[in-house]
Amino acid sequence: MRQDLNIYGVYVPALLLELVITYALSTLASRLFVRLDLYRHVWHRALFDLAIFVCLLGGVVYFSSEFLS
Repeated sequence: MRQDLNIYGVYVPALLLELVITYALSTLASRLFVRLDLYRHVWHRALFDLAIFVCLLGGVVYFSSEFLS
């Protein structure tokens, strides 16, 4: 497992890249939930969004460790 990535001579943590990817996926998921009106079934939207973000981050970290190592 790589701990940091070399981007044009600048070492950045791999988790930073995974967080950026997760943020983009979370934003797309949130827009999809608004479009399909799924938030009306959710009790607390902020907690739901946080839970979705954490689940997506776990998936991104898992798949990046599987495919990049």
